[in-house]
Amino acid sequence: MLAGIVGDLSSRFSTPLFAPHLTLQGDTETTPELLEQAITAAAEAVAAFAAPVSVVEGSEAYFRSFYARFAVSPALAKLKQALDPEGFASFMPHVSLLYGEVEAEAKAAAIAEINARLAGRAIRFDRVGIVTSGQDVPIADWRVVASVALRSA
Repeated sequence: MLAGIVGDLSSRFSTPLFAPHLTLQGDTETTPELLEQAITAAAEAVAAFAAPVSVVEGSEAYFRSFYARFAVSPALAKLKQALDPEGFASFMPHVSLLYGEVEAEAKAAAIAEINARLAGRAIRFDRVGIVTSGQDVPIADWRVVASVALRSA
């Protein structure tokens, strides 16, 4: 469902297309091998879960232009603490739905439209992945290099 929304918004606003995701840890120098060990351990400690969208909102930040925001649930808190404890204090769980600059009035209308569809709707989270991405990697080149399922509930 979220991929469909990202695709629709990308087409509507001529913005980059990407796979929707909730970032637990941003750019890092940690090796892929150590990251895979870390996500495997974190995934074993947290069962798959659903969390409701708190609100759909936007900002001026390129990678947070338009997003679905979530509360810091116990499961999200545990994953964040396991994978990026230094970033926990500023953790704002969200799934971006559009990257880039969009005309303000059209963006506000789209945010209101998508918020009416998503606010309160539960989204299922069932895996943790490692993605080659970052501000210095073109979005079209982002790739999932490892993925581990969260523990069965």
